[in-house]
Amino acid sequence: MKKMEIFDPALCCSTGVCGASPDKELMRVASIVDKLSKNGAVIERYGLSNSPNEFLDNKTVNSLLNEKGDSILPIILLDGEVVMTGRYPSNEEFYELLLLDGSIEEEKTSTSGGCCCSSESGCC
Repeated sequence: MKKMEIFDPALCCSTGVCGASPDKELMRVASIVDKLSKNGAVIERYGLSNSPNEFLDNKTVNSLLNEKGDSILPIILLDGEVVMTGRYPSNEEFYELLLLDGSIEEEKTSTSGGCCCSSESGCC
């Protein structure tokens, strides 16, 4: 099975789905990554603010950041090779890149109650 690594820009928490009005794109990515991971896909996410050593240790990512700056984030690696920069894959691209058939039922993403952070948690 293919391994996907997502190198996210600095986010308020591990998924970026925080605060009073979380970014809809980050909500979509968190949802599809969770769904695919629960169904056997190997997907690792690293945030610049919460996993800086992953950025330093990965020579490809480190080189891209030094060359292009953090505007190149997110960086998507598949089996160690860069397949996308500057944006997240669409849901269809996730399936295609991971060689999945798309038969995993899509769930609706709720815009309330799914936040990884709360005002009491202090991560936002």
